[in-house]
Amino acid sequence: MSAPVLTEQTVPPTEPQVGATRAAWRNWLRQPSALLSMLVLAVMVLLAVFAPLIADEPSGTSAEVLQPPSGGHWFGTDDLGQDIFAQVVWGTRTSLVIGVAASLIALLLGTAIGLASAYVRGVDAVGTVVTDVMLALPTLPLMIMLAAVVSPSVVTLTIIIGVFAWPEVARLIRSQGLVVTAMPYIDGARVLGASGWRIVTREILPAVIPLMVVSVLLTASRAVISEAGLSFLGLGDPDAWSWGRILLNAQRSGVVAIAWWQTLFPSLAILFLVLSATVAGMRFNDTRDPRRNGG
Repeated sequence: MSAPVLTEQTVPPTEPQVGATRAAWRNWLRQPSALLSMLVLAVMVLLAVFAPLIADEPSGTSAEVLQPPSGGHWFGTDDLGQDIFAQVVWGTRTSLVIGVAASLIALLLGTAIGLASAYVRGVDAVGTVVTDVMLALPTLPLMIMLAAVVSPSVVTLTIIIGVFAWPEVARLIRSQGLVVTAMPYIDGARVLGASGWRIVTREILPAVIPLMVVSVLLTASRAVISEAGLSFLGLGDPDAWSWGRILLNAQRSGVVAIAWWQTLFPSLAILFLVLSATVAGMRFNDTRDPRRNGG
């Protein structure tokens, strides 16, 4: 007697997973700290998208050198007379683009390696070793070395940061994937003749999507910090404004001690973005914990 053919009607049900995910989203949005964090992130995104409408791109010089914050210049001016508020707004665009793009690169690599390691034992042995080695490497010196060798640009920084950020994502996805792989309905799918690709994409992947959301938020925040650090070291794109470049200009001009506003506002922007992304990710992860939900 031949094995039954797996069809849409015979796929093991995943309604409990879908219901738990929807409940996690609802519980997440009910938390004031999560809502506030998402509001801050939404404001950052709006600043990045509508930067040309909010402020002119800083360029050239003016006579208003090192002016403190005022009604005319909300965040003051630098040693060239450029408006710090405009620099922060335009820096938001670059920092967010690099943060989001690098996190997506890390998410794609980490999810693919994590799912393959969770389902295929042969891949797991190699994937675990590679992930552990990558996690043990001194990331910052390697990023500095690569950024110094290649031509500095937004694209190269994004690729460098994304390539070094995937191991943590892979470890998270693998750990959750191993739990899902051991579930009875996965064995049922195998018995019904489902292919490995179908099981991974239709059964295991939906179960790790909440972890992917958390990974995007946390990885993006770390990518922003990495970009700011590399730009502060002079390894960023010289043609694009970023928060790290603002800090670099303040350090090079030697006015950090007297023009506190030149470092305060970009530093606050980095702090708010990283803190908001981290809190949003942690709160979403908390909503999935049964012990916190009375489960």
